[in-house]
Amino acid sequence: MAGAPVGGAESFFLDALTALQETGKVQQQVVTRANNPDRLHHLETLNIPCRTASFNRHVPCATQQTLRRALNTFCPDIAHYWLGRAASFAQEKGSHVNVGWYGAYYHPKYYKHCRHHIAVTQDVADHIISHGIAAKYVHVLHLYSECLEAPPLDRSVFDTPDDAPLLLSLARLHPVKGLDTLLNALVKIPEAYLWLAGSGPLERDLKQLCTDLGLEERVRFLGWRQDRAALLATADLCVFPSRNDSFGAVMLEAWASRTPLVATKAPGPRAYIRDGETGLLVEIDDVDALAEAVSRVLTDSSLRQTLIEGGVRTYRENFTKEVFKTNILSLYDQILRE
Repeated sequence: MAGAPVGGAESFFLDALTALQETGKVQQQVVTRANNPDRLHHLETLNIPCRTASFNRHVPCATQQTLRRALNTFCPDIAHYWLGRAASFAQEKGSHVNVGWYGAYYHPKYYKHCRHHIAVTQDVADHIISHGIAAKYVHVLHLYSECLEAPPLDRSVFDTPDDAPLLLSLARLHPVKGLDTLLNALVKIPEAYLWLAGSGPLERDLKQLCTDLGLEERVRFLGWRQDRAALLATADLCVFPSRNDSFGAVMLEAWASRTPLVATKAPGPRAYIRDGETGLLVEIDDVDALAEAVSRVLTDSSLRQTLIEGGVRTYRENFTKEVFKTNILSLYDQILRE
């Protein structure tokens, strides 16, 4: 894994390794960047040996040497490269099978040394196939989310009234996440407060937008958080206003925590949310439609309960850790048989 210090794909990487370790059926070794001490500590607690490398494409030799040493000493059956930067360093020589994981619509050119390609959704799989990769080498493996019980937070910690409707968005502060649309929609819901849990390059711009819209009293920037279950337990509604997410683990987290969900029709939500059953869907960048959907959920208790029950059912059938364990072990077996 050569990803950022924090992020959705990086979090799922650790979730996947944790689930695999719990099966007791695989031995794992990791090569990753040393850009997140918590990640390295988590691997240590899992008793998974770890080597660090820079994954610097401009100075690749040191990383290539680290990977070769890891492959020669560990002798894996499968070398699983999580995301494009890591896959671009895939080593050709050896008896192992190279497998690349796509968390979004990356170009397969970065995975040129990977024989098998794992997509987070069917839409991403179709994208890979459209670039000339044979369908028999392309597989879909869904994410999972743990249904962790967590008590609600004390809203006063973030200067939020207990009786105010509370919206929550779990996302990087990045243009693709559509948080500017959400802020503009919040203007039309004057009774609601909003917690933005995430960090990213757009933080200054979003704070300025809050000032321009007169929202400083009702928006809280929480930074990157590890207590997502507690945040979801505190919120009345989860909002996912993305412009282009291939999936979105936040959907699973909302469903698992019994938090109603409103999302835009980005590829991931459009493919997995059943409008009116497991969440409400609105057009991307449609401020009025987003505000109306949020208001509907906040004021219609029957609709809110329908979305909660539908989300929990979908989560339990498709996106639990146990389902993931079965699916990934079956996929690895299939790859090795081939």
